[in-house]
Amino acid sequence: MISRCDKERCESAGCYASLCVGAGISSNDEIFERSSLAIPGGVNSSIRAFRSVGGRPYVVAGAKGAHITDVEGRRYIDLVQSYGAVILGHAHPAVTQAVSAAAVDGTSFGAPTPREMKLAEAIRDRVPSCERVRFMNSGTEATSTAVRLARGYTGRDRVIIFHGNFHGATDALLAAGGSGVATLGLPGTAGVPAGAVGETMVVPYNIVPQLDEAVAAVIVEPVAANMGVVEPLPGFLEGLRAECDRVGAVLIFDEVITGFRLGVDGAQGRYGVTPDLTTFGKVIGGGLPIGAVGGHQAIMETLSPLGPVFHAGTLAGNPIATAAGLAALDILEPEVYEELERRASQLASLLEDACASAGVPAHFPRVGTLVGAYFGNGGQVYNFDDATTTDEAAYSRFFHAMLSEGVAMAPGAYETLFVGLGHTDSVMAALASAAQRAAVVAAQL
Repeated sequence: MISRCDKERCESAGCYASLCVGAGISSNDEIFERSSLAIPGGVNSSIRAFRSVGGRPYVVAGAKGAHITDVEGRRYIDLVQSYGAVILGHAHPAVTQAVSAAAVDGTSFGAPTPREMKLAEAIRDRVPSCERVRFMNSGTEATSTAVRLARGYTGRDRVIIFHGNFHGATDALLAAGGSGVATLGLPGTAGVPAGAVGETMVVPYNIVPQLDEAVAAVIVEPVAANMGVVEPLPGFLEGLRAECDRVGAVLIFDEVITGFRLGVDGAQGRYGVTPDLTTFGKVIGGGLPIGAVGGHQAIMETLSPLGPVFHAGTLAGNPIATAAGLAALDILEPEVYEELERRASQLASLLEDACASAGVPAHFPRVGTLVGAYFGNGGQVYNFDDATTTDEAAYSRFFHAMLSEGVAMAPGAYETLFVGLGHTDSVMAALASAAQRAAVVAAQL
């Protein structure tokens, strides 16, 4: 069941007691209602509002290792891990010390710094396809820059994306697929004009499209992690590489989730397929806001100031974020990924066992360190149409049952579940017990 912290224990553990128990804040609901008067919907990222699972969100006061603590003092085992950004565990000493040391030197300069050089070198050394690296502030900025760069390099306009992949909130990539096998995109959200996606073509995941010389780029999640977790079929990534080579298009791997989460060299290392450009986020900032594009020297040097494709940002290569990223990457050696895969396998198994024993139809696909969730009696998931047959109501029931047992999952049926180094054996044992109880409750709802 959910455990409550107390002020004395929180302080001794370095928790954020000043924001939770005894701090004059009565409830998560109070914070959410007050936030709603200043922030649209009360949240700064739409999924946090719990609309897809129902109810109201918990409000985090602090976190340590595998746990988060809300403003009411409730402590949860966290399977969100900032959507994969936190891989070492919350408030890992190496990261917090690096951030503290960097902050003493200043928080932003609008000028080059040694840390951005070192982080670019660290990425280049680990990911051979990234001969040059340019930093920015988010995964969205990284994908939008990569597409602009591919268009500028090729002199072409058309971009191919895959139905169910998510590349951030940039207009050209917010296209919704139609009912056909391949369709020119339609705006996937209000506020995006048809012209913004007029040269975006949406095609099914795991099917290699036939390209022509109008295509500037193909951008793909090498492991789809925004429609559950869907592995590329054998030959899919290789086929994309061959088609791009055939017509002279740029192959972009969106590794915002998989980069430094699947392994030292990400999905491209796992599957042995080399993209022309790679986008990063999440892990390379150690949990702080950052993004990056890396790729072949000739393409990357099409960026300004060397080339005609503009990119700039006052906070790009921020000294605090790059310090945190360097601290994280220094720890992420191959043996760490072996341990993370073991824990991800354990997570998938314990969730499968809990649901099976309670009679809840569900399976939890795993690709390396990534774990997905699929509810219902459907078969293998290969694409977005398969993924959307999941029983979202069943996920919602299980989500709330787990939350009541002190386990925080992502408030959406198509998100990835993440473990990190903070998920020790004792945490996993507690998680297994909680899942068993939650599955019984969910089966009765």
